[in-house]
Amino acid sequence: MERQIKIIVEKHSDGYVAYPLGLRGVVVGEGDSYEGALADVRSAILFHLETFGADALSDETPVLEAFVAEAAVPV
Repeated sequence: MERQIKIIVEKHSDGYVAYPLGLRGVVVGEGDSYEGALADVRSAILFHLETFGADALSDETPVLEAFVAEAAVPV
C-alpha cells in the first residue's frame, strides 16, 4: 500500500530544505538542488516509517493541498 505525502520544499541562499506534512515527529531533508532535497527527505521519510511504523502517520485527514502565503507583522 502506498500513501501520497505532501512535501514542502524551501529554497534558501545556501540550498534547499524539504519537510513532509502529515507525519508525527520531525523529518527534514536538505540538498544543493530541489531534486537533492526531495530525494533526501524521501529517504528520511522511509527511515522514519521503518523506525516508528504506520503510527508515525497522522490520524488526521491527509493534507489535500498546501499553500504559501505572506503576512506582514510588526517587528
